[in-house]
Amino acid sequence: MTAEPRIPAPSAGAEGVRPPVPFDPELVAALHLVRELMPPAGMLPTPEMREALNAHGLADEALTRGGAFEIEDRTVPGPAGAPDISLLICRPSGGGGPRPAVYHTHGGGMMFGNNRLGMDMMLDWAEELGLVVISVEYRLAPEHPHPAPVEDCYAGLVWTAEHAAELGVDPERIVLVGVSAGGGISAALALLARDRGGPAPLGQMLLCPMLDDRNDTVSAHQMAGLGVWDQAANEAGWTALLGGARGGPDVSPYAAPARATDLSGLPAAFVDVGSAETFRDEDVAYAGRLWEAGGSAELHVWPGGFHGFDGLAPQAQLSQDAGAPRLRWLRRLLNA
Repeated sequence: MTAEPRIPAPSAGAEGVRPPVPFDPELVAALHLVRELMPPAGMLPTPEMREALNAHGLADEALTRGGAFEIEDRTVPGPAGAPDISLLICRPSGGGGPRPAVYHTHGGGMMFGNNRLGMDMMLDWAEELGLVVISVEYRLAPEHPHPAPVEDCYAGLVWTAEHAAELGVDPERIVLVGVSAGGGISAALALLARDRGGPAPLGQMLLCPMLDDRNDTVSAHQMAGLGVWDQAANEAGWTALLGGARGGPDVSPYAAPARATDLSGLPAAFVDVGSAETFRDEDVAYAGRLWEAGGSAELHVWPGGFHGFDGLAPQAQLSQDAGAPRLRWLRRLLNA
């Protein structure tokens, strides 16, 4: 029997313990569905768990949007000495271009997911703005710890930039987009591209990104045991990626971007997160550090939002409110 989701109330906490942030009332019902989908915190993924989650990815028929998009699964070279990787490429039908592109890294706590998850939102933007979407498949932890996931994604980004003309993509208008673990990888890709002199993304959209392996912020403690992807689940995900190095002094910023000491020279960022989730404080801090480094960042904190609320409850008013600024930011950035 599935446990009922715990709903925080805005009551005073015990001495030294901050009270949790209340969830948006309209979102509470969605938590019951989420608990059916999420594995127990701390459990390593099984093939059955992964298959169950991957079933929520879009099939070809849904990806085409009734013929609006041409779909291709392309196998391209992975990192040196590593297996090839798969890119899901969705191009507006009828050709044209060069077009702006979204380079999408899926979520899943570093342990779950494939390149068809989260594509609904990408295709919504692509239909509205005439974008190409490239979604990358990366190796998953714990079977493939850091740096396998981010290096796979970087190899796909390099291939995309080098083959932009073939794809009908404008290489100067590629935007990195990721949700949760994918948001953390997108932030790491921006750092890698800067430090290696690689492709220069125009922007990075980091949606409730997973940035800090230390898992020790106020919000991580405040929302422990509540909502979606709490402190225990976060520890499991980071440990799968980093093993015993998690939380220690030698974690790479390409694994946990919050560890980066220099955030200068990065592409414009859009960061958003719910107020009632583990990642709130690390995401707000990252946006602040981008500003401190002289960068461009737009930050949104959605009151009462749990982790991934907009994807899990898309019809809720808060989800609708959260979606509009993302599209506006992309339109401004791309002059689309």
